[in-house]
Amino acid sequence: MYEPILHVVLYEPEIPVNTGNVGRTCVAVGAKLWLVRPLGFQIDDRRLKRAGLDYWELLDWEIVDNYQMLLERLGERPMWFFSKRATRPYTDAHFQPGDALVFGSETRGLPPSLVEGQPDRALRIPIRNQARSLNLAVSVGIAVYEALRQFGVKQLE
Repeated sequence: MYEPILHVVLYEPEIPVNTGNVGRTCVAVGAKLWLVRPLGFQIDDRRLKRAGLDYWELLDWEIVDNYQMLLERLGERPMWFFSKRATRPYTDAHFQPGDALVFGSETRGLPPSLVEGQPDRALRIPIRNQARSLNLAVSVGIAVYEALRQFGVKQLE
């Protein structure tokens, strides 16, 4: 098995279509997808598979029961937390291959407790005040491709 270029973590995702689209992005770039329970859908949901198209069988993914289990499985890997409550722009972060990018649920976002003690790891994708938030799959795409840009990746195998 290959070493993933990134680890994308969805903390308690609720919408299967978003998770399917994030899975497709992970396959496209060689990232591993982590899903932290509880999930707002069944993993065999047809909407999840439809959004992921036929890529789901190519996806490197894992489900963990809780955040502590995720930390145990990821080890000492650097983590970046995406939150609309963060003040640091995502473009100020210095991503490295193997980093974990952590995103919260579609309706609640990330719990502040996950970021406590490491505010320098909390990142924000800027948006206008007229919008509450970006779509989860869009946010993941923005972050993943910024990381790849920083890595100097011009072509993926």
